[in-house]
Amino acid sequence: MEGGSPDQESVGSGTKRSSVSSGSKSRNHKEFLYRLVDCETFTANLEDWFQSLYEKSAQMKPVFDVPFELIDLQKFDYALEGVSFQQLIRMPNAVYASTSDSAEATAYLAVEDFLHATVKGLWEAFWSHDEPMPFSVACLYKENLKFYQAENAIASGRLGSLCASGVLLKNPRHPHGKWDNLLELALLRPGIQSLVGESEQQPSLQVLGEALFYALRMLISRSLSRQNLPLSSNSAFVLLVDSQYGGVVKVEGDVNKMDFDVNNVYKCAAEWIQRHARIAVSPVDRIWNKLGNANWGDIGALQVTFATFYCIMQFAGLPKHSIEDLAADHGCRLQTRRLERQLGDTRVNGSGLFRFQQHGVSPEIVEVQDEPVKLESESLKLEVGSVLWLEDSNWERGYHINQIRSNGELPYYIASPVEDPGKSLFLYVGSHPSQLEPAWEDMNLWYLVQRQTKVLTIMKQKGLSGKYLPQLSASGRIIHPGQCRRPSSGGNCDHPWCGTPILVTSPVGETVADMVSEGHFGVDEAIRCCHDCLSALSTASSEGIRHGDIRPENVICVRSGESRPYFVLIGWGHAILEDRDRPAMNLHFSSTYALQEGKLCSASDAESLVYMLYFACGGAFPDLDSVEGELQWRETSWSRRLIQQKLGDVSTVLKAFADYVDSLCGTPYPMDYDIWLRRFKRSIREEDHGKEIDASV
Repeated sequence: MEGGSPDQESVGSGTKRSSVSSGSKSRNHKEFLYRLVDCETFTANLEDWFQSLYEKSAQMKPVFDVPFELIDLQKFDYALEGVSFQQLIRMPNAVYASTSDSAEATAYLAVEDFLHATVKGLWEAFWSHDEPMPFSVACLYKENLKFYQAENAIASGRLGSLCASGVLLKNPRHPHGKWDNLLELALLRPGIQSLVGESEQQPSLQVLGEALFYALRMLISRSLSRQNLPLSSNSAFVLLVDSQYGGVVKVEGDVNKMDFDVNNVYKCAAEWIQRHARIAVSPVDRIWNKLGNANWGDIGALQVTFATFYCIMQFAGLPKHSIEDLAADHGCRLQTRRLERQLGDTRVNGSGLFRFQQHGVSPEIVEVQDEPVKLESESLKLEVGSVLWLEDSNWERGYHINQIRSNGELPYYIASPVEDPGKSLFLYVGSHPSQLEPAWEDMNLWYLVQRQTKVLTIMKQKGLSGKYLPQLSASGRIIHPGQCRRPSSGGNCDHPWCGTPILVTSPVGETVADMVSEGHFGVDEAIRCCHDCLSALSTASSEGIRHGDIRPENVICVRSGESRPYFVLIGWGHAILEDRDRPAMNLHFSSTYALQEGKLCSASDAESLVYMLYFACGGAFPDLDSVEGELQWRETSWSRRLIQQKLGDVSTVLKAFADYVDSLCGTPYPMDYDIWLRRFKRSIREEDHGKEIDASV
């Protein structure tokens, strides 16, 4: 077991070079690696850098990013439900075990067995259950940096010279291992948890420096190797473990950017770490319980296993079975469990986050209905905290559900992209195409999602955009659990969710309906709301598009990122694109011409806006159940100027606008948006005491 550094013999002769200079460069790199053997000297060169990182970092804020996002670990956890891991050699617990050499020897054997169980379980689950595992586990001997089986080292009395355990690609020609065949390294250091710094769950330089040292040796060795790795070799993982806890250090970077000065090895290595390396450090979490068994399903073991999964991919290529494929089986297992427990036929998806519920909704407008009929339909329901995945133009997008809202009839959601948790978006889930006929509710969902997607797409293609219009963020089909067996000729597979449409829009805000119910809709809001909605209508009408469904649930107030709140007109599913289109029918807010003829005139949207403002400013609608009764009330109210008077109590410009709309209703004359936008702008400036406002139209 004695001898010099293994780098001369284990790295190989390097790739064939086309010139003497390139061959000289390779030899220089090998000599650099041959001299990079002292971890303590390397760590000493990082002390000032490490100290400056902690001083610059905010108090209690981690210095380094984490290698894995929680959402990815959760998905990996679902994928591992059917995977069998078995550690046979128990880890001695520091609390109950002695400090003798026997306990330390058992700890090294337990780490080896843990790594073996991890690699074996992952290989059989993701790559191949039939082909033999091409990896082995061995311990690193610090005197010559070669690898040996822990049993052999312990038997020969070399326990004190062991410094780490590693997973290696099997190579019969090199029984003591090659560094370029090293997948990952696990450093067994007593009291890893007690060595974290003051910044929450961040390791000290003593621990981190050693991890960086070995990671750098792995990267340099791979850069000199003759073998071609299937995936990028620019990242290396080092595990930090003791008899209970563990964490992951990931180092990523191009070592070719290093200055390979063989006369100043440690300074060059430290400079590369500071300038070119991207370092990620996971929290230190518990891996083994008090009996020495690994908690495979807990986050400590999970993040270590996830790191091993990535290491295997670097050497074996992409797995035959993806994480998504195995995670999808969670739904089947959960459904089986529910049937075993006789909990009914509630269906849950691959993440265990969605569920189907039965509920009924009556039509939006009913002329005469002595006994309201509730039509039952089956629709997809999401819960707060769930994650929905969307297939959008061959891209997969994930959205985290933060809130559940309702437009008065149907649910929709406030969600944030998985890759940008700080951003809020509206998310709408439609009905499966096969479910559109049974209920009016599903037709309303079709207008809310499919039709609105079409309208917003057309508006985007025509270049219609503005501050007061919603923006199409994403649209597509839900990614359902299991394999999609969609026929090549098109259509959907037999899965109940296949083809379910999703629409994602921005911005997000509070509806006028909610503002009114909470008493937050005042004079300023009324004037701004009218101006902003007219601006949206003006932009859309420039391409012949009319809204057709203006009501308190379809106007939102946006407050984030602006000095003053503004209003956005949403809910474009019933928009009129051509003559054959029909608007939504709502007793209180549809225009008179829409209720009479089922069509819109040029002033119909403005008339609906007047009714919405009348309601928002405290106006009362009679409790009517027929179109005839509603039309009679309107005729009386307009003739007696009740609507104008109510709006006049709020603002004279609103009263004048109501008079103008009344004069246009039912006529072919076009709406003059420009003049009223200018008048509302002047009124807003007066309310703001001359301060500038956003005057975009």
